[in-house]
Amino acid sequence: MSIRLAAAVAALIALPGAAGAQVLMEPNVSAKMALAIAETAMAECGSRVSVAVVDRAGRLRVFVQGDGAAPHNLELARRKAYTARTFGRPTAEWMQRTETQLQGQRQLGEVIPLQGGVPIKVGEDTIGGVGLSGAPNGGPQEEACGKAGVAKVADQLK
Repeated sequence: MSIRLAAAVAALIALPGAAGAQVLMEPNVSAKMALAIAETAMAECGSRVSVAVVDRAGRLRVFVQGDGAAPHNLELARRKAYTARTFGRPTAEWMQRTETQLQGQRQLGEVIPLQGGVPIKVGEDTIGGVGLSGAPNGGPQEEACGKAGVAKVADQLK
């Protein structure tokens, strides 16, 4: 019995990658960074918008609902942020791309094909997303405000 156990342990140790197992150190969106993005985006778009910022796992880090924002803006902003994070591109671009191809992606839970979400990136690595809802001029304005929020912390994303 002990020979079999020793052989099993030896086989596990010999597995590819087992010897090189390591702790991952990945950049992420801090609460302070998320707050700076949200405050800047809201300042750009006005007090009737809702702003959501998610981290690399798609978890909500900050949500700010402006005075006078509609109740549904919370859900829309969060889902736009999640979609931008998930696909690593602005939601307008993802929406356009999935109109004729990759339509199955639209069936995934929590994603939404609406403009107003922007990824937060360190190089090519997507570490989060920001989404807005409720801007007077809709999606294009929301996207511009989200980009302004990300630009505010650009020096921390290098």
